[in-house]
Amino acid sequence: MTILVTGGAGYIGSHTCVELLKNGYDVIVVDNLDNSSEEAVVRVSKITGKDVKFYKADIRDRESMKKIFRENAIDAVIHFAGLKAVGESVEKPLMYFDNNIIGTIVLCEAMSEAGVKKLIFSSSATVYGDINPMPLKEDMPTSVTNPYGRTKLMIEEILHDICASDREWSVVLLRYFNPVGAHESGEIGEDPLGIPNNLMPCIAKAAAGKMQLRVFGDDYDTVDGTGVRDYIHVCDLAEGHVKALTRIEKEGVLEIYNLGTGHGTSVLQMIHAFEKASGKKVPYEITERRPGDVAVCYASAEKAKKYLGFDANRTVDDMCRDTFLWQEKNPDGYKK
Repeated sequence: MTILVTGGAGYIGSHTCVELLKNGYDVIVVDNLDNSSEEAVVRVSKITGKDVKFYKADIRDRESMKKIFRENAIDAVIHFAGLKAVGESVEKPLMYFDNNIIGTIVLCEAMSEAGVKKLIFSSSATVYGDINPMPLKEDMPTSVTNPYGRTKLMIEEILHDICASDREWSVVLLRYFNPVGAHESGEIGEDPLGIPNNLMPCIAKAAAGKMQLRVFGDDYDTVDGTGVRDYIHVCDLAEGHVKALTRIEKEGVLEIYNLGTGHGTSVLQMIHAFEKASGKKVPYEITERRPGDVAVCYASAEKAKKYLGFDANRTVDDMCRDTFLWQEKNPDGYKK
């Protein structure tokens, strides 16, 4: 079975490619490399000992997408490609609508034309907004607080409509919580361009003396006053995609699953866990809360466990250990 992975040179995409290859799938990657590196694809092959066919292309390019489907016998698509920084989306909403939504429409058009109608979509817990109690469950109302989240929710709705119009389509929507960590080999990991947006790369860079970590607020109603989130190891997340492939083998499916651990960890707890794993001090300062941040956010993981057989087994200590190894082996990311 051959899987096309859009955005497969990115953080979650590259780790998912490793899991796919380990499980006997053939993998084709398409990525425009705007916020990723082809070196990640090279290292996926190094880890697995298997070749990955790579296309440098933007999924909004209709001719390139048609060419990929014409040249390959593709069975299913895992769709990661898209912009993902919340703050940037607030500043540049049109860029996010163009990249994420138009890209998905062009991809689905190319898939339909090629008769490939099995898709796993990389969605996000941001579609739950800030209106629901914890833990977040798949049948709860959706809402959004920023343009990035709006693109995820709009794409979910587009895919709902596609499936309603054509029962040959099978789609699984995976709502991620907070991916962290790296492959245990230290060969692939998170390598954001510029100033990181996510907590773990900021912690790693602070421990390496490259920046001072800012903790946004210590007066929340939580165990230590800092925000609590559901952090999931990126390799567990990758395994969730492989398990989801079994669900789209049946026609006429549209299913939604959270991918999280089902419990939360505070910012300070994560900092202290990284200090323990690395033996290094993480310098940080407490600053004001960020507008729009909620105190606590974590998943209900029961549905994925019941129907996908998915269980996130890796611990916070595992996440910190693997992040530290990636940082130690690759202090400048994928740059040679």
